[in-house]
Amino acid sequence: MEAPNEEAVRNQLQRLKITPTKIKKKPKDLFENVSWLQPKVKEEDVIVFCRQFSTMIDAGLPIVQCLDILFSQEENPTFRKILRSIKNSVESGQTLADALKQFPDQFDNLFVNMVAAGEAGGILDVILKRLSTYMEKAAKLKRQVKGAMTYPIITLSVAGIVVIVILVFVIPVFQQMFADFGKELPAPTQVVIAMSDIVKSKIHYIIISIILFIVAYKRFYKTEKGRLFMDDLFLKLPIVGILLRKVAVSKFTRTMGTMLASGVSILDALDIVARTAGNKVVENAIFKVRSDIAEGRTMADPLAESGVFPSMVCQMISVGESTGALDAMLEKIADFYEEEVDSAVENLTSAIEPLMMVLMGGIIGGLVVSMYLPVFKMAGAVSGH
Repeated sequence: MEAPNEEAVRNQLQRLKITPTKIKKKPKDLFENVSWLQPKVKEEDVIVFCRQFSTMIDAGLPIVQCLDILFSQEENPTFRKILRSIKNSVESGQTLADALKQFPDQFDNLFVNMVAAGEAGGILDVILKRLSTYMEKAAKLKRQVKGAMTYPIITLSVAGIVVIVILVFVIPVFQQMFADFGKELPAPTQVVIAMSDIVKSKIHYIIISIILFIVAYKRFYKTEKGRLFMDDLFLKLPIVGILLRKVAVSKFTRTMGTMLASGVSILDALDIVARTAGNKVVENAIFKVRSDIAEGRTMADPLAESGVFPSMVCQMISVGESTGALDAMLEKIADFYEEEVDSAVENLTSAIEPLMMVLMGGIIGGLVVSMYLPVFKMAGAVSGH
């Protein structure tokens, strides 16, 4: 129980008709002020918070009481502190949106703006339910993309480690054995031995080069031009680019549909969607659409001119604008493209698995065969003799 002192705890317990035998102050956590040692607030924590908050508001409980209940049952100490601070801010007279705005890492602009629209329209429970549904779908989309990328990265990393181990530890054993042959080794064997010598003698330079490349790439990607160049390149990749484009369309339509249905203005929604796009090319395209709409144009035409969004999406948005049901149309497009992402991830995984197996088998098998060629050559010479 949280209270300012022992007497307050005793009074609260008496009201609950509980007689305490002993009240002990909880010892302070030595690392509570060391942020990197504290557990992080996960996306699932915020989704559960939204769901429970929505249910309580719908049941007619006041916001402060809802926050008090959510705070008391929260197990994550970091999120617990955040909820306590939000509750105190609301008790002191701030709106819920302003209280949430203090924690941008957990509650982004999209979340805050939708809550503000819900408070203004008196439909906070509906908005929170819509937010939790949106976040669940967004988390699912993120998991799908990560899952599709994880397999090839792990496979290539394992293949690289195996190749280095073979070149550094296995090949030298064969090399020592072949030194006594007294005959010229086959060309593939000579190439593998030369590779082994290079890796053994330059391994530290290779590791340093890889680290420097990663650091240089990260710094380049942080620049405006670097991010634009790489994001454009990712979208143009043969298979991955198609998947990323579908993800971008799904994310854009889902976020726009959710915000417009919640009462957020179209210009504010486009500004938030652009900043959370995750791809600089898509972000620039959405900002261009926003500036065109501010000048009096519809959304569909500048979207089509951007070249980022498929013509079918632009046509459906045009229909949604003309019928006055843009939010519902955006939700339908998002549902369709989420299914497309499901299919694309499944196809990508199915295509990558045999490709990775062939690649790993080809590299490792090639090394092994190259080292056994002299043995086969010597066996042939002996049988011929």
